[in-house]
Amino acid sequence: MTRAPKILLLGGTADAMRMAGALAQAGLAAIYSVAGRTEAPNLPALPHRRGGFGGTEGLTAYLKAEQITHVIDATHPFAAQMSRNAATACADLSLPLIALERAPWAPIAGDNWRFFNDIPSMAAALPTEKTRVFLAIGRQNLADFARAPQHQYLLRLVDAPSDLPLPRCEVVISKGPFTLAGDLALMRAHHTALVIAKNAGGEAARAKLDAARTLGLPVWLADRPQIPQRPRAEDVTKVMAWLEAHPAALGV
Repeated sequence: MTRAPKILLLGGTADAMRMAGALAQAGLAAIYSVAGRTEAPNLPALPHRRGGFGGTEGLTAYLKAEQITHVIDATHPFAAQMSRNAATACADLSLPLIALERAPWAPIAGDNWRFFNDIPSMAAALPTEKTRVFLAIGRQNLADFARAPQHQYLLRLVDAPSDLPLPRCEVVISKGPFTLAGDLALMRAHHTALVIAKNAGGEAARAKLDAARTLGLPVWLADRPQIPQRPRAEDVTKVMAWLEAHPAALGV
């Protein structure tokens, strides 16, 4: 026997917003959860919550209290701790879990890319000579680059920062999706010589990679963190099909 599903959608990405729209259109009960790191996150026409759960134990308690039957992890590919917590909590409760996960970027002809295991490795690899770096990694990992304060950094952030660990930096407040023309103009205006980013994938932020190719600039990309194995899909349609194939069990 089955019961009506109640879905927890872990969001914070453009993919999550598309997923939320599909759930709302299908009339499925769902709660959209976002970490709340940005001041004004995009929120869908679904019941929603902001903030953390309090680790795996807190998430497990929330899933029980809200009688969640399915979890869709559509967080950023680098939101590793949330994804790990979701995998553990769902395994403990035997809840169906799927990741809506975009494919990582891959180089094409004309690209000059270098891959790194993590962000600290990129910071350690910077040259001693001063250079102008477009540091397109958000604000969570900026402290790793404080070990190389001689460089001029260009930061593009969603919210204005209150404190920065980098003494030589320029900040642009902007929110994607970005365009090739816009990123070409940005890099030219700031005389960018190196682009550093996370390999997040997707279309909303890939313009910087296309701009770097056009300008003949090197790109350094951090590989995605390791996440426990779980079912995954790259588009909303496949997640909806997965929901149909995994009905909610009674007693969850």
